[in-house]
Amino acid sequence: MISIRIKNLSPYKTETTQAKVRLSSNELPLRLPEEAKQKIAQEVAKIPINKYPDPEAEELKDVLSEHFGVKRENLVLGNGSDELIYYLSIAIGEFDSGVFYPIPSFPMYQISARMLGRKRIEVPLNQDMDIDLEASLRAIKDSSPILAFLSYPNNPTGACFSREKIERIREEGLFTVIDEAYFHFSKKSFLKDALSREDTVVLRTLSKIGMAGLRVGILIAKEDVAYEINKMRLPFNITYPSQVIAKLMLTEFYPLIEECVSTVIKERDRLFQVLSQMEGVKPYPSDANFILFRSSVPADRLHVELLRRGVLVRNVSYMAGLEGCLRVSVGLPEENDAFLEALEDSLKNFTP
Repeated sequence: MISIRIKNLSPYKTETTQAKVRLSSNELPLRLPEEAKQKIAQEVAKIPINKYPDPEAEELKDVLSEHFGVKRENLVLGNGSDELIYYLSIAIGEFDSGVFYPIPSFPMYQISARMLGRKRIEVPLNQDMDIDLEASLRAIKDSSPILAFLSYPNNPTGACFSREKIERIREEGLFTVIDEAYFHFSKKSFLKDALSREDTVVLRTLSKIGMAGLRVGILIAKEDVAYEINKMRLPFNITYPSQVIAKLMLTEFYPLIEECVSTVIKERDRLFQVLSQMEGVKPYPSDANFILFRSSVPADRLHVELLRRGVLVRNVSYMAGLEGCLRVSVGLPEENDAFLEALEDSLKNFTP
């Protein structure tokens, strides 16, 4: 019989609607040259698909350890960060202890806790989209959670939480997971803490730097913490093609990724400035590769109007505190121009 926990679970929402310009999933708008595509195809063709991949992904770990400036023993790899969030939700504390996270934030923190029947301590962000420290400390005192998930920068609001507030929450004895999925766009990190403390780990991913289809998540922690988490890892969770292609992308073709990331950061700043000057629109500052904005037009209606004009963004107005909000991923300059044109036209032609 299916558990009541699972029957009461809401699945993670993804946006699969087709559109000419898709700016809904925070993907890097990376366009590989033909030479790179051919090299990837050649390497993939060599894969013995009848054989299991390296269960520890040692060659990929070597590349990642150099990329992040850590030792191989500091790494645990997951089928995306989602798998690692699930492992941490199982591994840290007992199931009768709670899990703390601010809301709105990445839904997988909630989903993983609910799947395991763990108490969820959810505290709304303040008006500045930062952690409400006083409310958080009260909730922690009342419920005594053992595990905290903090998205840094936060998805879907965009900005990094106050470092001092995160450190203060950690002082309450919580094992603290700093989800740095958008690190390459913020350049802000708790990596030193993760390498030196028993109560802190950092999550990274290749999904936001052009390799979302490979599903490679990375947990970085002290060696003894990483060792314990790695015990839980499902065998062969990083596929053969993912190991081969990720290694290639991070070595031979990483300059292409760096160039694209740099373009996205510049475009993010340009988008924010234009949106700030647009009547009826309030964008929120972002350290990531997307911008959250609130509109005077009802979010559901605006989402449809943008789609009618060939532009898909993410409707996040169902999330706590984000009534009237949409989230737009930063794309290529021409994609961003198409979004701005569609948004301006939608606002101009809106009739209640």
